[in-house]
Amino acid sequence: MDELDGGIKRITLPLPTRPGHVHTYLLPGDDGWTLVDTGVGLPDAKETWAAELEQAGGRVATIFVTHFHPDHVGAAADLHELTGAPVYQGVLDYAQCELVWGNPAWSERLLAWFHLHGTPDDVTAELVGQSSVYRPFIRYQRDPILVEAGEHVDGWELIAAPGHADGQLCLLKDGVLIAADHLLGRITPTVGLWPASRADPLGDYLHALERTVELAPKIALPGHGDVINDPPARARALQEHHRFRLEETVSALGIEPRTGYELSFDLFGATLQPAGRRFAVAETLSHAERLVREGVALRHEDGVTVTYTAA
Repeated sequence: MDELDGGIKRITLPLPTRPGHVHTYLLPGDDGWTLVDTGVGLPDAKETWAAELEQAGGRVATIFVTHFHPDHVGAAADLHELTGAPVYQGVLDYAQCELVWGNPAWSERLLAWFHLHGTPDDVTAELVGQSSVYRPFIRYQRDPILVEAGEHVDGWELIAAPGHADGQLCLLKDGVLIAADHLLGRITPTVGLWPASRADPLGDYLHALERTVELAPKIALPGHGDVINDPPARARALQEHHRFRLEETVSALGIEPRTGYELSFDLFGATLQPAGRRFAVAETLSHAERLVREGVALRHEDGVTVTYTAA
């Protein structure tokens, strides 16, 4: 547990399938802590959290989930049971949480999605299998208190930050942005097009980054990596990164139709493991769809496969 400025505490939790971590935060309030995000629901999640909260002292008054990805929502039900605190989650984000984690047919839908975008049969099952690795570790809280951007939770304003997840909400107060996976310091957040996601996630993300520049927080506390000491500068750097990736996508397009799977090799190389390829295809699609909206690319659908060409 790390002590940060303003009485904020940062708890860093492991991920089950690879080296890495996720940060969760305890925000001080008059009635107790607001806990932001919960980590993955590993078998020992309750025991781990009981020890962390005993070290923190005080009580958890509120649990807030920024977005439905496993490392942020996975132990929400465990923490609700452990603390008795209500769980708050965005309206859109909870709907997608139910659609993905509460839907036994999601794997089949994902399988059809990768087929639609050109993934060969011998690869598709492996990509979809990777997406199910976290499913046993996701215990989200059903029927949370639903909130929207612009509302406040214990004095923190909720800020819409779509892109990485359509319904992701950050928290802002006194120049401090609890950024979840909207801003990361060392890597760029994944911005992918998935089944049931909004039609233009990259456009959403670029707009959300511009909003971050306008809000000009003094510091950002991300879900992974180091504290970000100049959030507007990091937002501009991420905008520039995606402008460069869009140019790369334009260069990969020609007169011959190409699927998102094929294009992902130009943008991300040929050596990715299945988990990496899954995200590469989704991110390639988000860039291709942004170019369609900019009039630089054309999408072609024949009922079996979606392809793209230069406009």
